[in-house]
Amino acid sequence: MNDADIRRYAGLMEELGLTGLEVTEKDQVIRLERTPAPQAPVRETVTLPAAPAAEAQPAPAGAGTPVCSPMVGVFYAAPAEDAEPFVQVGDKVKRGQTLCIVEAMKLMNEIMAEVDGEIVEICVANGQVVDYGSPLFRIRER
Repeated sequence: MNDADIRRYAGLMEELGLTGLEVTEKDQVIRLERTPAPQAPVRETVTLPAAPAAEAQPAPAGAGTPVCSPMVGVFYAAPAEDAEPFVQVGDKVKRGQTLCIVEAMKLMNEIMAEVDGEIVEICVANGQVVDYGSPLFRIRER
């Protein structure tokens, strides 16, 4: 078997969409294999009606001072799964009081209140992943 025969069989494989071919001539056995060319995924285009522009609403007066996450991690509202949360909406807090835990790289980082005040909003859910700078709480200062 020569180069021309092998090229002819390779062309036949492509034409028929085969990924493998074994040819026996006299005492020679030739096995040709190829990986099929990847096919581009079929994408459907869907046209959605234009959504009305959302109007920016200012934060309510006295919405409070945000307490933001100092790192990327997982927010935990309580010290343990079956424990009470550190704080709830309406709780009075003092500067330095633990508000939550943000787990980052297997380290539990306590997030403390930086001001005295009242918790007016908890911005994230327990177990939610938070980004650096994400608001965790809002505290109305006293």
